Amino acid sequence: MSKQIIIPFGPQHPVLPEPIHLDLVLEDEKVVDAIPTIGYVHRGLEKLVEKREFPEYVFIAERICGICSFIHSQAYVQGIEQIMGLEVPERAQFLRTIWGEYSRMHSHLLWLGLFADSMGFESVFMNAWRLREHLLDDMEATTGGRVIQGVCKVGGVRKDISPEKLDEMLKGLRTLEHELRDLLNVFLYDSSIKYRLKGLGKLSSEDAYYLGAVGPTARGSGIDIDMRSTGYGAFDRINFKPVVEHDGDCYARCAVRAKELFTSIDIIDQCIRKMPDGPVDMKFTGAPDGEYFSRAEQPRGEVVHYIKGNGKRNILRHRVRTPTFTNIPPLVTLLKGVELADVPVVVLTIDPCIGCSER
Repeated sequence: MSKQIIIPFGPQHPVLPEPIHLDLVLEDEKVVDAIPTIGYVHRGLEKLVEKREFPEYVFIAERICGICSFIHSQAYVQGIEQIMGLEVPERAQFLRTIWGEYSRMHSHLLWLGLFADSMGFESVFMNAWRLREHLLDDMEATTGGRVIQGVCKVGGVRKDISPEKLDEMLKGLRTLEHELRDLLNVFLYDSSIKYRLKGLGKLSSEDAYYLGAVGPTARGSGIDIDMRSTGYGAFDRINFKPVVEHDGDCYARCAVRAKELFTSIDIIDQCIRKMPDGPVDMKFTGAPDGEYFSRAEQPRGEVVHYIKGNGKRNILRHRVRTPTFTNIPPLVTLLKGVELADVPVVVLTIDPCIGCSER
């Protein structure tokens, strides 16, 4: 019988420099168990609701995560609007959807670069981040911010996009789509990538369901779940089908994110072509009195913002469940049975954002 040893992984690691620690229980070079420890950084969101009035608190909500900041702000304001019964202008909903998909694309390209770098594909890393810069340039030109946009507000959005700029964005995305196909053909169909990823870190659809996997981690295991299908924002007026793979391995999770880049381009295309005229925000009075679970689809999966108000300017409760927090139990299952050398690759296939999980 092989002797078991425990190897610490994180929070300081070249592949995962984030506030999570994994105790890897090994027999020889094989992982037989993984024990996660989180909670190194406390963000104090519930305390901050006492210091910021609910219209201002959106700036706190979008700083929960720098990479998917816009969708955090969107989920928060949607919850406030539902409690107060506000009818957000249609144009604002379409603009939110466009910026949300830009956020998804730049997050996926950031992940692709980091993932390729972890396996030594430096050229894929540099090209993924080069293409991401075009998306960040459009975000900056239309919102004023590259990563933290600050454009979402209760009742709508703070800025509009001119028809000329929308046409320019659409042309840029078509050029980007062509370059993405070349890049992803190199990444997805390279023989060494397939050899390294196929069959590794398998998560069955049953385990994904019962362990609460969300986002590409769930869809890579054949579970057709995507909060965009619920129709928030402008998604009730967009033809959209989630990307689903069925093998449940590392390659399938990578393929989902790669194909979602093209889905996002199509969604933005539809939004620009169907963009209604009208205002982008509305005036309102009063304060939220009630509670609501606001759900949205982050690049990593479903995010939930629970908001409770009592009719005053400061809300009572704000609880957030991020997708990475939900995907940690599936990650523990993924790690069991893999070789120690494959641990960084398996961890990165769930696209972890641990700072996002520290609320």
